[in-house]
Amino acid sequence: MLTPLDIHNKEFKRGFRGYNEDEVDEFLDRVVKDYEQLYRENLDLKETIDRINSKLEHYQHMENTLHNTLVIAQETAEEVKLNAKKETELIVKEAEVRAQRIVDEAMSKVRKMTAEYEELQKQAQIYRTRMRTLVQAQLEMLKSSDEDEQ
Repeated sequence: MLTPLDIHNKEFKRGFRGYNEDEVDEFLDRVVKDYEQLYRENLDLKETIDRINSKLEHYQHMENTLHNTLVIAQETAEEVKLNAKKETELIVKEAEVRAQRIVDEAMSKVRKMTAEYEELQKQAQIYRTRMRTLVQAQLEMLKSSDEDEQ
């Protein structure tokens, strides 16, 4: 790459009927001055581009980190949701088992109480029958005793 110093130090050969040396030197001085300014601006711009690229890499890294964090958060949320659903299903299943056990126990008690009730009815019937038989026997005895007295 050509530097401002290269332009400044450039020597041209003289030829027969060549250009006016003062005009060429004056023009080259202007070219050197303009080229030097452009050269410095170019260096500044390259430094600026390097800084911006460095910041861009930093922000891209941050973006990747945030994206990964978001993905992990979403996966964690899905896992929590799935675990909550499984836990809910387990609680419901346990409640259903307990409810069925309570119903079974209640049905067993109802059957037991029904059997006891039927047994009590049967015993009451037997008692009534015995009492009726006893009362009839007593009446028969009283009748027969009345008949004997007459």
